[in-house]
Amino acid sequence: MSAKDGGYFSRLVRKLTSDVTELDADDLSQESEAVGARRACDCHCGEEATVLGRLRSVDLCPGSAAATLEAELFDGTDDVTLVWLGRRRIPGIEPGRTIKVRGRMAERDGHKVLYNPYYELLQPTQ
Repeated sequence: MSAKDGGYFSRLVRKLTSDVTELDADDLSQESEAVGARRACDCHCGEEATVLGRLRSVDLCPGSAAATLEAELFDGTDDVTLVWLGRRRIPGIEPGRTIKVRGRMAERDGHKVLYNPYYELLQPTQ
């Protein structure tokens, strides 16, 4: 049996020698392709985008008049900041949760942002 790229032996060696974070990023990237979402690294400002990923952090940012809820989404390729204006809390939006979001990609301080995205909470895969 040859150890060609994608063969059983090479996949086994990769799983045994790779960093857990790297493996998780690869899994997220593959899962996103399976549900028809785009990779965050391929999304550009002004485009309508659907991205699937895992929430790394969720923060309440109490501004002057209206509070905003911000979450950092990682899809295995890049980070996207999700911003819900006027929201203090959204049930189910919590760190570690896998979600699919859709909206128009924007840029703030050189980082990708989705304002008030449509979202779908996904069941954890095990």
